[in-house]
Amino acid sequence: MRIHFIAIGGSVMHNLAISLAKLGHQVTGSDDQIVEPSKSRLQEAGLLPANIGWDGDRITSDIDAVILGKHASADNVELAKAQELGVKIYSFPEFVYEHSIDKTRVVIAGTYGKTTITSMVMHVLKYLNRDFDYLVGAKLEGFDSLIKLTSSAPIMLIEGDEFYASSIDLHSKFHYYHPNIALISNIQWDNFKMLMTEEEYLHQFETFIDTIVPKGTLIYNKEDNNVVKIVGETKDCKINRHGYRVPNYTINKGVTYLQVGEEEIPLQIIGKQNLSNIAGAYTVCEWLGIKREEFYAAIKDFKSSIRYLEFVASAEGSVVYQDFAHTPTKLRSSIHAIKEQFSDFKLLTIIELNPYDVIEGGKLEQYDSSMLESDTSIVFINKSSIKEKNVVLDNIVDKIVKVFNHPNLLVITEPVDLYGFLEVFDSQGYNMLFMSSSNYSGINMLKFADKFLTKID
Repeated sequence: MRIHFIAIGGSVMHNLAISLAKLGHQVTGSDDQIVEPSKSRLQEAGLLPANIGWDGDRITSDIDAVILGKHASADNVELAKAQELGVKIYSFPEFVYEHSIDKTRVVIAGTYGKTTITSMVMHVLKYLNRDFDYLVGAKLEGFDSLIKLTSSAPIMLIEGDEFYASSIDLHSKFHYYHPNIALISNIQWDNFKMLMTEEEYLHQFETFIDTIVPKGTLIYNKEDNNVVKIVGETKDCKINRHGYRVPNYTINKGVTYLQVGEEEIPLQIIGKQNLSNIAGAYTVCEWLGIKREEFYAAIKDFKSSIRYLEFVASAEGSVVYQDFAHTPTKLRSSIHAIKEQFSDFKLLTIIELNPYDVIEGGKLEQYDSSMLESDTSIVFINKSSIKEKNVVLDNIVDKIVKVFNHPNLLVITEPVDLYGFLEVFDSQGYNMLFMSSSNYSGINMLKFADKFLTKID
C-alpha cells in the first residue's frame, strides 16, 4: 500500500510509520514540527519529510490510505485534500485494528497502570519466546520501539487509551480495538487533568466493555469501586468476567516477596499498585495459556517500566527512586510505597510542579497535605519555564507552603538551588524520591542521585 501520515512526528505515529515501511509499504509523511527522537529515527529510516509544514499537493489520488495523527487539526490542508479526493482516512487505532483483525487482541486499559501492566505481559511473553505484536505508550527496557507489527504473530498486545482518536473523531482510541481479552486496572476521573466530565469519562469505559468481542474476556480490578460499578452495569454483554486483587506479600530488608502457595517470589519492584498490576498481568497471561510457574519465573526479573517508581541508584542501604507525577493522588501513593518498602529509613521527596498548574486557580489546592508522610519535602517549580514576564512566582510561595501543610517543607524555584540544597543536606538514614510530570528541568538524575548518596558516611 501507499500510505501517507499526517503528523508523522508523534511518538506513536513515527513508530507506526517505520514499522509499516519495514513491512514493505510505501510510506510518506508530513508535520509542522518534528523533534527528537522522532527526527533522527525517521531520518535513519528514510522517512523524514524533506520540508516541514503542511502541503495539500502531497495528497494525490494514488495514495491508498492516510493515517491521521491527533496533533493534526480538523482544518489541516492535507486532510481537506484527502477528504476531497475520497482517500481512505484512518486514525492510528483504526489502522492498528485493521492490521490485527485476525490476531488475538489483548487491550490493557485504565486511568493509570496500563503501561506497567502492558510491559509486564510483554516481558513475560518475551521471556518465554512467544511471538507477539504490540502497541505501548512509553519506551520500555528491552524493546526498541513503541509498536511492532508483523504478519505472523498470533497476538496483538495493545495499551488502550481512553482519549479521543483524532481531531475529526471523538471516539476514544480504545473503542476501535474490539479486544478478545480486555483488562481495566482502575477508573479515576480527576478534574486536575481530565478534559471531559466525570460522566463522559466513565461512559468511555462502559463503551469499551461493549466493544469486547462476544465470548471474549474482561479482566478487572475487584478493588476499584468505579470498575466494579461499571462491570455491574454491563452485565448484558455476553463475555467472560475475571476479577483480580492485590496478592498476599511480605517485605523483608527492602525486598517485596509475593506469596504464591508455599513459595515466596522475590520481586524487583515495589508498591501496592505494582502488586495489583502483577495480579492483572498474571490473569491476562493465564488467559493466553501461560502456566503459573512460567509467569512467576519471568516476573522475578521484571523491573519497573520507565519512570514508574523506577530505581535510580543506591549506596550504603539508601536508595533513590524517580517517578512520574501526574496527580496529587499519585504523589501520595508513591510516597507511601517508598515508606512502606523501607520503613527503617526517612524519606526526602522532591516534587517538580508545572508552574502553570500552580498559578491556575483550583489546581494547587488539590495538593492539600499530600506530602505529610515524607519526612522532608521539597516543592520545585522552575520559574525560568514561565514565559510571561508579568508572572511573579515569589508571590505564591506562601500559598504553596500553606497548601502542602508540611512541617519540613522547602520551596525551590531554581535548579541550581536544588543542587545547593543537597550540598548541605545530611542524607544519613534517608532515601530520596524525585517526582516530576516533565523532564526534571534537564537535571541528570544519575548525577543528582550521586550527589545525594555521597553525603552518606
